[in-house]
Amino acid sequence: MQAFAYVACAHKKTNLTNLLISFKDVSIRHFNTLVFEDLNFSLEKGQHWALVGNSGSGKSTFLDFIMGKASMARGEAYYPYFDQHIQEHHQDDPLFNRYKLITQVSARHEFRNLSNTSDFYYQQRFNSCDSEDADTVSTYLSSIKVVNPSGLWTIQKATEWLKLTYLLDKELIKLSNGETKRLMLAAALIKNPVLLLLDNPLNGLDVSARQDFNELIREISESGISIIMATPATEIPESITHVAVLESGKMIIQCKKYEFKPISFHTIGQIQTNQDELKQLLSATPSVVYDTIIGMEDVSIKYGDKQILDGVNWQVRQGQRWALTGHNGAGKSTLLSLINGDNPQAFANKIILFDQPKGSGESIWEIKKKIGYVSPEFFQYFPTGSTCLQVIESGFDDTLGLFRVSGKSRAETSLRWMTLLHISEFAGALIRNVPVSIQRICMLARAMVKNPSLLILDEPCLGLDVERQEQFKNLIDTICSMTDLSLIYVSHYQEEMPLSITHSLKLEQGRVV
Repeated sequence: MQAFAYVACAHKKTNLTNLLISFKDVSIRHFNTLVFEDLNFSLEKGQHWALVGNSGSGKSTFLDFIMGKASMARGEAYYPYFDQHIQEHHQDDPLFNRYKLITQVSARHEFRNLSNTSDFYYQQRFNSCDSEDADTVSTYLSSIKVVNPSGLWTIQKATEWLKLTYLLDKELIKLSNGETKRLMLAAALIKNPVLLLLDNPLNGLDVSARQDFNELIREISESGISIIMATPATEIPESITHVAVLESGKMIIQCKKYEFKPISFHTIGQIQTNQDELKQLLSATPSVVYDTIIGMEDVSIKYGDKQILDGVNWQVRQGQRWALTGHNGAGKSTLLSLINGDNPQAFANKIILFDQPKGSGESIWEIKKKIGYVSPEFFQYFPTGSTCLQVIESGFDDTLGLFRVSGKSRAETSLRWMTLLHISEFAGALIRNVPVSIQRICMLARAMVKNPSLLILDEPCLGLDVERQEQFKNLIDTICSMTDLSLIYVSHYQEEMPLSITHSLKLEQGRVV
C-alpha cells in the first residue's frame, strides 16, 4: 500500500482577463481508457505549473489532453486567451487552431527520414550510408514553422542556450539521447508558443545541462511563454509558480509553489521481490564461464572528420559490474554499440567479446544472445503495437517486436517475470498505453528472460518514480548477488547507481579519463 503526506494549500483565485485554459468537471479518455474524472484546473497567463506524482498518476496523459492527443469524455473546457489570439491574428486562416499555439516536448521524438517514407530504424545511426538519409540539426530547425515571428526565441538564441551550436551539421539520427532532448526543447522554443508543455524534460540530460536548466526555465518564463511541466517533486525549477499533485488520475492538490514541501510528498513501503522465484528464473538456463567479457585495445571510431571514440582500452571480466559515465555526446552509446553488435565499425577494431575476437566467425545474433540490453534510444524504435507480454517475449530472439508465433514455454517464462516484477496486470495491454514506468520495467524483463551473461542498462530509470527506482536498484543488486552476471550501468544520476557496482569508466570527448 502507498501512503502520502501533504501540506495544506491555499485556495487559488482566477484572473479572467488572462485566463488561458479552464477545465471544469472534465473526464479524460486516452486509448479508450478513462484516466481522469471530474478534473478542475485553470491556467492564467504568467503562471507556470509543475505536475508531480508517482509513475502512472496521469501526468503525461494530462499534457497530452492539453495538446489535443487525448479526448474529453465529458465536462467543460474553455480556452479564452487562445480564442482571442486567433480572432486577433489568424481569423483569415481556417486551418489555424489553438494547438498551433502550444508546443509539447514528450519522451519520444518524431523525426522522419529525408524521403519521408518511413521512420528511422535503430541501427541506422551507426551505418554511414543510411545515416545520411536524415536532416542535419541546422536543416531541421530551419524547417520549423514559427507561430510568433516577433518572439524572442530565434534559432540562434535557442541553439546557443541549449548548447547545440557545435551540433548544427550533425545528422539527427547520430544525436545522443541527451542531445536529442536538447534539440526537442530548442525546436519547441523556436515556435515561440503561448504555452510550452514539458514531460520530464531533465530525463537524459547530463549534470551540466541539468544545472543550466533552471536558468533556461527562468528565461522562458520571462519571455512570456507559460509552462506546464511534469517533473519529480525534488526537481521543480525556481521560476515555477504553482504545483499540482496527481494521484491515480486525480488532481488532489493545487497550490502555489512556496506552499508545497517536497519532503512532505513521499511514498511509504517498498515493493518486495520473491527471491525464491527469482532464483528459479535465473537458474532456468546453465551459465557459461568466460574469462574476458569485453576486451578493447586502442579502439577508435570516426565518422567523416568527427572523432567519436579515440584510443579506448577497456577490459571487463566475468562478474564485474561497471558504471559507464560521461557527458551527453561523450561516446557512451557508440561504445555500447560496438559491444551489442549494432556498429559495423567494430570489425575494423581490435575487440574481444566473450573470449572471441570480433570478426572470427560469430554472427551478430550469436553475440546478442549473450547480452541483455536496455536503453532510451532502443525503446524509441520499438513498435508500439505490441502487448507488454509480446515485448518481453521478443527478448528471446533479440528482435524489436515478436515476429514468430508465441511459444507456450517462452510466454509462460515472460509472464513469470512480469509477476515477479508486479506488472502482470499489464500483460495484454499495448506497450504504448501503459505508464512509462511499466514500459521501462517491461524492457528490463525483456533483457532478462534469456538469462544473459552481460546486462547493459543505459539510463534504465528514466521516467521511474522514487519507489520504482528503488525497486529497480534492489532487483539489480539481488540478481548480481545470485549470479556471476557482468553489468554495465549508464546514468547521469549517482543516486541511481546500484550498490553492486565495482568498477567505473568515464568518457570525455571520446577518450577514457
